[in-house]
Amino acid sequence: MAGVAALAQSAGHRVTGSDGPLYPPMSDQLQRLGIEVEPQYRALVERPDLVVVGNVVSRGNPAVEWMLDEKLPYVSGPQWLREFVLQKCQTVVAVAGTHGKTTTASMVAWILDKAGKSPGFLIGGIPVNFNVSARMADAQTFVVEADEYDTAFFDKRAKFIHYRPDVLILNNLEYDHADIYPDLAAIQRQVHHLVRTVPSRGVVIFPPNSEAIEQVLQLDCWSQTCTFGFTPGTDWQAKLDDGEVHIRFKGHAAGRLSLTLPGMHNVHNAMAAMAAAHACGVQPEEALDALRSFKGVTRRLQQVAHCHGMVLYDDFAHHPTEIAATISALRDGSWKRVLAMVELRSNSMRMGAHADHIASALAGADEALVMTGHVLWSVTDSLAGAAAVVKDADEAFQWAMSRLEPGDCLVLMSNGALAGLCERLARAIEQWAP
Repeated sequence: MAGVAALAQSAGHRVTGSDGPLYPPMSDQLQRLGIEVEPQYRALVERPDLVVVGNVVSRGNPAVEWMLDEKLPYVSGPQWLREFVLQKCQTVVAVAGTHGKTTTASMVAWILDKAGKSPGFLIGGIPVNFNVSARMADAQTFVVEADEYDTAFFDKRAKFIHYRPDVLILNNLEYDHADIYPDLAAIQRQVHHLVRTVPSRGVVIFPPNSEAIEQVLQLDCWSQTCTFGFTPGTDWQAKLDDGEVHIRFKGHAAGRLSLTLPGMHNVHNAMAAMAAAHACGVQPEEALDALRSFKGVTRRLQQVAHCHGMVLYDDFAHHPTEIAATISALRDGSWKRVLAMVELRSNSMRMGAHADHIASALAGADEALVMTGHVLWSVTDSLAGAAAVVKDADEAFQWAMSRLEPGDCLVLMSNGALAGLCERLARAIEQWAP
């Protein structure tokens, strides 16, 4: 919604908002843009011409009740994006999937930008290369992170149904969002609805070794398809050779992939981004060159402190697959130990949808800590000693500072602000003394 606000402002509208507690990086972006946000939900003093409603609010919310009582015109965020932005673009690139959407969408936007196509974009994070999460299109191409969450309290379809992409990335597909979907099949149904909106001249980009995605496409796909992955036979293939990653396209060598981001999951993201950029007219060599200068995304495996031989990473991982991938990426570094801290904050985590997989996700860390917050199940029983358990950020801070030593890599994983814990840890590492 902060990105939608930025787009609306750049389109010439005066934008104000009402929200719950704000936190970086989006709070910083809104402040830089001068967009005023009420720190709590309530009726606005000034009557707006249009209300754009986010999916976090529902009936009973004071702002929603005021909007309905006053009979104000309103739309959802995705509907506004479609009607006021995407409909004017010649090519819409949508990046969907359970994991990696933000990083992959940022990679696509950066490759297109370096190729001179000046795309617009709306991304659920802030790409470091752009320092904004959204911008209007100067050209005719727009990149959107296509979220599978529901649209609004009055529209329970997945958000991405509104985007009608010409180029669609399905990065991966697993069960998540237990507060919205009862099972994976329900998510697959929404994804197939999305696939049905891609025109026949468009392209669906996916990894062929995903059974969940294959099941979706077997329901029918009317568009061109393009595959990527690490196995021979894919259109875009990554091969490891003496620690280097080489990319092949349609069986021919395209060049070496050099990323500042660690982890094979980011190689996966990069291949998907290259495929999408190629569908927009960017050659493989141009894409590889652009990716060498890609600086990542705020809070996506972002290094926030490196001092006294210790390093701190901040990461948005909140699903067992993401947690395991982050730890694996850091294990490939030269650190003596990897210490992992995870907050069980997402709705799926709080409801226990992934309870059976958290211990195995943390197995790659030398030591692990789980912050329980407001979970609705017995964390200690599920972990079976795989991690220490604390309730809040203060206890987590004490745990980390009692263990950190030179040569350690500490990663904090949460999709929330955690009461400024990352900033506290960064300051403590900078001031650390044996």
